[in-house]
Amino acid sequence: MASDDKRLIVVKRIKKVAGGHHGGAWKIAYADFVTAMMAFFLLMWLLGSTTKGDLKGISDYFNTPLKVSLLGGSGSGDSSSLIKGGGKDLTRSEGQVKQGELPTEKKIVNLKVATEEALRIERRNELDRLKMLKTSLEKAIDADAKLQKFKKQILLDITTEGLRIQIVDEENRPMFQSGSAKLEPYTIEILREIGKMLNQVPNKVSLSGHTDARPYSFGEKGYSNWDLSADRANASRRELIAGGMEEEKMVRVVGLSSAVLFDGKDPFNPINRRINIIVMNKMAEESVRTDGGTVEVEAESGASAPQLIKSSIESNNTH
Repeated sequence: MASDDKRLIVVKRIKKVAGGHHGGAWKIAYADFVTAMMAFFLLMWLLGSTTKGDLKGISDYFNTPLKVSLLGGSGSGDSSSLIKGGGKDLTRSEGQVKQGELPTEKKIVNLKVATEEALRIERRNELDRLKMLKTSLEKAIDADAKLQKFKKQILLDITTEGLRIQIVDEENRPMFQSGSAKLEPYTIEILREIGKMLNQVPNKVSLSGHTDARPYSFGEKGYSNWDLSADRANASRRELIAGGMEEEKMVRVVGLSSAVLFDGKDPFNPINRRINIIVMNKMAEESVRTDGGTVEVEAESGASAPQLIKSSIESNNTH
């Protein structure tokens, strides 16, 4: 009976595990929720700030992405790829054209007006250069004690042909020996100083010799004022080159005798015996090159008339 009193004893042991507030799984879920809400509000903001045209483009892209890409645009329905073709309403999908389909705008340029304006600017710049050369010559004359004595014999002015430099005779101070083309020493100094300064501008140079109306004893039959004026012009040309002027700048050397007088009222006035150096503008240069040197000579009195010029051009350095 003693065995019948033995009972089965069961020991139940409870193992406790710290849950730690259900672990960290809830943090991940919360982060996903916040991200989703942020994306939602960002989407709402984008939808509220996008134009209707953009929304239509976006919708078309997602419906038929291939078609929208082929037809042009940025692929996102950007309305900047469309221009005003059918009206001012950019939300319209019809009546609009792409920029590449527009005809090229043609600009009409009046060639004659443009050419005249370019010539006008060129002439103004050229005139400014000639005025600067005139100022430089005046300063050089004032600065040189030797040239100051002959200041009254050197006349500078701007004419329709360019800058005119006139070296004239005085009663007691002639440029040349009487009846000869031989230059006085001070005339050589003047011409060489001028020749040095003519290289400051690219313009071509014209030179003419003049005499008074007092004829030679043989008149026009032998050696005359025409020959003398031409010989004096060439003698002056040689001194300009000796002073430093480039030879190719000279394009015309003429003797005018007494055809163009400085003092028309007194043909025998010594001032009529002179050398004219003209730093030519482009118009005068073209006139010389195209018509063989026949130009309209402007008299000092203000009247201008075409005159027949008897030229004696020395092509070499012979006397």
